[in-house]
Amino acid sequence: MRTSPAPARASRRSRQPEQRALPPKAALRYILGALLGFAALNAFAGGCYGLAGAKGIPTAWLHGSPFRDYFVPSLVLVVLVGGSFLVATVAVFARWRHDRMFAIGAAAVVLAWLAVEVAIIGYVSWMQPATAIGGLLALVLAWQLPPGRSGNLLS
Repeated sequence: MRTSPAPARASRRSRQPEQRALPPKAALRYILGALLGFAALNAFAGGCYGLAGAKGIPTAWLHGSPFRDYFVPSLVLVVLVGGSFLVATVAVFARWRHDRMFAIGAAAVVLAWLAVEVAIIGYVSWMQPATAIGGLLALVLAWQLPPGRSGNLLS
C-alpha cells in the first residue's frame, strides 16, 4: 500500500519560518514616528514656501493681524512647528527617555498653531482640518507610549 504525500507536505509547511507581527508597542512607534516625520516635512515645506514669498497666497488674509506678509509666520512654522515635529520624530524612533513628552508637545504646538491661524485668517484650506486631524491622531498615539523611564535624557 502506498501512503499519501499529504503528510509530507504538511510537515514541510510547518518547517517554514512563521512571519511574526510587530509587537504592538513597536508598531505604535513606527506609526507615530512616521506621522510625526510627515508632519515635520509638511511644516518645513509650507514654511519654506512662505519664506520664499508665498506666491499665490493673498496677503489680504493677513489684514487685522500683526503681519504684513508671510515671512514671520512662515519662520515660526519652520522653527517652532517643524522643529518640534522633527525633535519628536527623532525622540520616538531613537526611544529617548522623554519621547512621549516630545510627541505630545509637538502635537500641542501644531494644534495651537492651527487655532491661532484660524483665529487670524479663518478657514481657508482643507489643509487646516487635515492637519488638525493629524495633530489629534499624533496626540492620541503619543499618549499610548509608555511614560518616561529613569536614566539620562537620551537613554
